[in-house]
Amino acid sequence: MFNFRLSFLCVFVGISFCSPVYSQWQNLFNSKNLEDWDTYIGPAFDSARNSFDTLKVLGLNKDPNRLFSVVKEDGQPALRISGENFGGISTKSEFKNYHLKLEFKWGRKKSNPRKEKKRDSGILYHAVGKHGADFGFWMRSQEFQIQEGDCGDYWGVAGGSFEIPARKNTDGFVYDPAMERLVFNEKSKSGRWCIKLGNPEKPTGEWNIVEIYCLNDTAVHIVNGAVVMILYRSGQLEKSKVVPLSKGKIQIQSEGAEIFYRNIQIEGINKIPEEIVRR
Repeated sequence: MFNFRLSFLCVFVGISFCSPVYSQWQNLFNSKNLEDWDTYIGPAFDSARNSFDTLKVLGLNKDPNRLFSVVKEDGQPALRISGENFGGISTKSEFKNYHLKLEFKWGRKKSNPRKEKKRDSGILYHAVGKHGADFGFWMRSQEFQIQEGDCGDYWGVAGGSFEIPARKNTDGFVYDPAMERLVFNEKSKSGRWCIKLGNPEKPTGEWNIVEIYCLNDTAVHIVNGAVVMILYRSGQLEKSKVVPLSKGKIQIQSEGAEIFYRNIQIEGINKIPEEIVRR
């Protein structure tokens, strides 16, 4: 007799996962080179004018100064992002319904215009459309903020939109699962930024584990095992109207700080584990 449980087929059709929750992990970073990724470097910063020069754009897959490179860090292969220019490195494939897991650690170097500010980067998921859509640097996407003390915050990038239960305080809107959902995007009353719950990030210089669960229009942000935000009704702005956004590339930002990423893995899912959602 045909055994459905043993013969369940997980089809990966070019751009997305449609696999069961316990599917095998896939390495997005092969630890050798960046052949599975595209790089994009936006306008260079002019320190004399204290502004970005829109005439100096390296663009797609032009990285003469190795803004993005593969190095050994703490004895293991890692993706190094120098942060000297603003831009991003993105997967060539798109993904849908997945669990993304990776590690990051801050480096020492900081570059203008953020030399005197917090170290900053970000994981952009459901990244779609043209490169440079956001201020000339990043694709339209949903951002899992990677910034000192702020890891797990949400930003809607170039039209990304989510509904998030949140309350307002003196710093802005903070995720609170007991509150009603508010719309977060660049045109909403709440704005496009929501602050995560708590601060489980490790001290600068130590490795952190971050995870993102994405299933249909829902996402979960996790930092070092702690759920810091659950987001609903993923969408994107099209002529001021929010339309669904449930798949896309994964882009990692370069934003003025040296940072290392390693063990970048993804698995397809068909549900978010209940113990994750209930935390």
